[in-house]
Order: sequence, then C-alpha cells, then structure tokens
Amino acid sequence: MSENTYVSRRRYVVDLSLILSGALRSTMMLELLRTGKFYIPWAIINKLKQMASQGLEEGIVGIEELLRLRELGADIEYIFHDTRPYSSIDEIALAAAKDMNAILLTSNETLYKIAKAAGINSMLIKRQKPSGKPLRIRDFFDEDTLSVHLKEGVRPMAKKGRPGEWKFVILRDKPMTKEEIDELIREIIEEVRRTDIRGFVEIERSSSTIIQLEDLRIIITKPPFSDAIEITAVRPVKRLKLEDYNLPEKLINRLLYRAEGILIAGAPGMGKTTFAQALAEFYMRKGKIVKTIEAPRDMILPREITSYSKSFGTPEEIHDILLLSRPDYTIFDEMRNPEDFKLFADLRLAGVGMVGVIHATTAIDAIQRFIGKVELGMIPSIIDTVIFMYKGEVSRVLALKTVVKVPHGLQSEDLARPVVLVYDFLSNKPMYEIYTFGERTFVVPVSKEATRELYGTEEEKEEIQTARGMPLPYVIRVKKKAYIFDFGKAHGGKTVSAYLGSRFLFADIIGKSGTIRIDKRGKIGRIIKEALERGERIQFYEEEI
Repeated sequence: MSENTYVSRRRYVVDLSLILSGALRSTMMLELLRTGKFYIPWAIINKLKQMASQGLEEGIVGIEELLRLRELGADIEYIFHDTRPYSSIDEIALAAAKDMNAILLTSNETLYKIAKAAGINSMLIKRQKPSGKPLRIRDFFDEDTLSVHLKEGVRPMAKKGRPGEWKFVILRDKPMTKEEIDELIREIIEEVRRTDIRGFVEIERSSSTIIQLEDLRIIITKPPFSDAIEITAVRPVKRLKLEDYNLPEKLINRLLYRAEGILIAGAPGMGKTTFAQALAEFYMRKGKIVKTIEAPRDMILPREITSYSKSFGTPEEIHDILLLSRPDYTIFDEMRNPEDFKLFADLRLAGVGMVGVIHATTAIDAIQRFIGKVELGMIPSIIDTVIFMYKGEVSRVLALKTVVKVPHGLQSEDLARPVVLVYDFLSNKPMYEIYTFGERTFVVPVSKEATRELYGTEEEKEEIQTARGMPLPYVIRVKKKAYIFDFGKAHGGKTVSAYLGSRFLFADIIGKSGTIRIDKRGKIGRIIKEALERGERIQFYEEEI
C-alpha cells in the first residue's frame, strides 16, 4: 500500500454499539471498508474482554465481529485515550472522533444525535435486514414440536406432541458439536439485536442467558453452571381462543362479570400459559385494558396488550406503573418467589383485576402457596377463582368464600371461627376448609374427591401395599416433644418407609430399642399431627437393602 493511498483514506471511529448491533456486516460498512481507515478505542476492547470473561454472549460475539472485520481486509488501528476524564465508553468514542477530526460510526441513535449537536461528523449505521433465511435452530422444529434440546456431545432431541401428551424424539444420530452449538448461539444473539422483530435478552448472567425471540423462549447455559454448553428452545404449539376450550356458560360469565382474582394452575407443560393468552385476548376483545407481567416475555399477544418485564423492573416500579395506568386486568405469568405473591396480593387489594399463572400439582396447592404470605382472612379477597389445567384442558374450577362455622373435624360449637370454604365452582360442592387452630393453619378435605386429590385413591393405597408387602404393626406414643413409633426390639435395625395413604413421607432405620422418634417441631412431625387429628394412620413398610 502506497503512502498516498494510506493518507487518502477517510478516518472513522467505531463505537461499541456498532460492534454489538451486528451492523459491521451491513452493505454500508462493506462499502466503507474499501476507502476507510477504522480507529477503535482500546476501552472498547477492554469492555468486550470483560464481557467475554464473564461469559456474556454479546462480548464473545463482539470479539468475533472484529476478527471478521480484520479478515475482510479492514484497515484497523487501536487508539489509547486517558479514560479518567470520561464517564462512559460512548464519551471516549465521541472525544476520539472530535480529536482526530474523524467520522463517528454508531448504531446508537441517541449518540448519533449528540454527535451532530456537538458538531462531530457522524454516520448512523443500522444492522442490515436479513434476506428472509430462517434461524437454523428453527430447522429442528416441525408443527408438532414443543421444545428442542441441544447439548454439546449429545444427540439433538425434541419434545413432540401436545401439552400433557408428548414424547421425546431423537432428531439425528450424530451428536451436536461445540462448533455447531457456538454457531447457533452466535446466530441467535445476532438475530435478537434486530429492531424489526420482537426479541429481548431477558436475563444475561455469566453462565446462562434467557432470550425471547418472537415465539421462541431460548435458554442458553454454559459451564460452570452446566456441565456442557446447552440450548433449550421452547415454542407454543397452538394459539387458542377462549371459545376453543368449550367452557360452560357459567364459567364464562364468572370470568367476565365476577372473577377478578384468578389463578391458572397446573403442572409444567399442561397448557397454563396457552390458556392465559386466550383469556388475555378474550378480555381485550370485550373492551378491557390488559397488561402482562412476565419473565421472560414469552406470551404471544396482540400489540394492544403491553408486556412488562420482571427482569428489568422492580416490584415497586411495576406496582406504581400498574396503579397509575389502571388496567382492567393484569396477567402475571410464572409466579414463583415470595415477591411475586406479595405483588399479586398488593395489586389485587388495590383494585386491579389479577390473573396469576402458577405451578401446582393440584388446584388446592395453588391456594396453599399464599398461606403464610398473606393473612388467611384476606385470601378470598385476593383469590376468588382457581382454574386447574390438565393436558391442555380446564380440569377443575375452584371458588372461595369466607364463612363463620365450626370447622370440619371439630365438635364443640365454642370452636366456631372464620373458615375459608373452597368449593367446586360448577357443582357448588364443598371441597376443602382452611382455618386456623392455635398457631397452625389447616387445609382439610371435606369430600371424598378432595381426600383422593390430597392422599390418593384406595386403589393407589392397594398398589403400594402390593408392592411393599404388609405394613409393619406398631404402637405410637405421643410425648411432649416427639412421636415415638414402637415396632418392638425384634425389628431393630430394619430400614422402613413411611406412607400417608399413597404419599411417601420419609425413610428411616428402626433403632436397637425398636423405635423411631419424630420431632413434633419438624415438617414430618407437623404432618403426623395433622394426620392424627384427622384420624388417619401412618403405614410403615420394610425396605429390602
């Protein structure tokens, strides 16, 4: 290269946003490569190195972009600035462009306008829209695929079927290589930067990243958090309307006119979020203002419905925004930690209609998640309807109300107190009573159906007995601080498992004296106390070692 050619090249300063946005691959940048010399502040390199060392995908991809730019023949020079006078990398890039009388190349519109206002030459370069070629990770999906599971050194697998009825399928015999996984991750990160699609990096940590990319929820994990690089991509198979569920008119009227504290409960993969989406659109079509609280934001909803992220907003911020914007209904997806339950309760008591999506193995479990987090008497004011999903269908609907009565299982009328009555909404049949006795809160089934839900059927009990043999006889002695189960010295040293109905409680070794001691203050002790108060018996079965 001649000296004259070198001098005639135009000078450009590259900022961090240009590297991270993927705009280095744009046609405009390729044209500038032929005539320009590019200056990159060393502070940007330090930032990319810091991000990469923390395991953040953007830092890794940014370094690869600079390598690619060099491979394309770009004339690059790194410049050093005293960083002490500047508060940010953007300020360093602005100062470098001004000092060198160079053109600032940026993908940040705000920085572009600041440069123009300061009299610094600047060019706004956006990432070029792709030619329509789909993401390669979508090649692993077909119309029946619920989720794709890709792991380094393992054959790619997919979960296919419908909520509650699915199976794992191996997609190919050749295991995924590290190079394939890395290329897929790079492509996903580049795609989520685009401004013309619905995409967010919801959570980015040193060894894990959660991305919502249109209808795909993508979870990326790396060592040391996981034992190998893994990508899990989840996609809703169906998008249903509320009318598709063929709900009884009584329930439709309840949702439209009475229900304002709704829980949608069920085990993972049973169709909770799909139903919540249908309910959100139902309310929107009825002229209601609907918002959502999500993390990640994976509900596929019309643009009229605004989604707020728990990952970026604090509970206090979300609380203030929702109270000031006054939506008719707020869909709270994936309620997990105590702060979520407190926020749900606060907003509901403030008059906001709330719909919470919560993991639970039975409908009553969803209500029990609130016990201890709010006062028992307030629960019917916070929750009025529980919809339990099973295999994509509405399996049970519970409703709540407070009555004053003698609780189920107690005799004396002097023990009358406020009781939360949980009943089957469609049949009006009582299912459970929730009440306090002493310092404890009890959830008591008041029907055979409710008892089966909590403790299993007689057939399940028989299955356990058939598999385990006959239960061991014992005598129980109730001490001040413990329950003593006495099997006799002949059984000393045997390993036994304890069951309450079909529910496994614990396993232990019978002591030399022939006894097992259970502390009343522990979790198992409290379960035993409740069982004894209900007149139920713990069964012990000998284990073969």
